[in-house]
Amino acid sequence: MKAYEEIVDFLASGTTPRGISLFKASESTKQRVRELLNLEKEGIATSIEKTELDDYLRLEHLMRLTKARAKKYAQS
Repeated sequence: MKAYEEIVDFLASGTTPRGISLFKASESTKQRVRELLNLEKEGIATSIEKTELDDYLRLEHLMRLTKARAKKYAQS
């Protein structure tokens, strides 16, 4: 499974502002991202691995923004 699929599945399943605020990546996803970062750092990541990492980082950034917004909605 690609690192970003967990985030996509979470969003696709539907959630609440509280659910978004509580979301955390699984240990397997965190490990995969560490592997991808190490491969890129060592200069041996394939183009597919680089794309997977870039996609994950974009979605992770989106999740940070979404969590900040969800907190506002939860307080309302």
